[in-house]
Amino acid sequence: MGKAVKPLTKSQILAAMAESTGLSKKDVAAVLDALTAQISSAVSKKGPGQFTIPGLCKIVVQNKPATKKRQVRNPSTGEMVWADPKPARRVIKVRALKALKDMAG
Repeated sequence: MGKAVKPLTKSQILAAMAESTGLSKKDVAAVLDALTAQISSAVSKKGPGQFTIPGLCKIVVQNKPATKKRQVRNPSTGEMVWADPKPARRVIKVRALKALKDMAG
């Protein structure tokens, strides 16, 4: 088996994008910061609740309702135990779009 390849760090990504686009690392960092700000405003409570990066992924906020205290079965022992209640919450889901799936396949 070959040695595992480590994922790129943020600085390596910035350097690679700067080299391929001809922009400076500072400009590429500004673009990534702007993208982060757009995603943040889209998934905030006042935003539309979704953000799509065309050809890559769709980021969606799901509102999960509160759950009550309930009995559940422990799968390893079969014993019935009480599950704690959970408050209502917002969960982020990221779905890969077809183009991204095709890149991996």
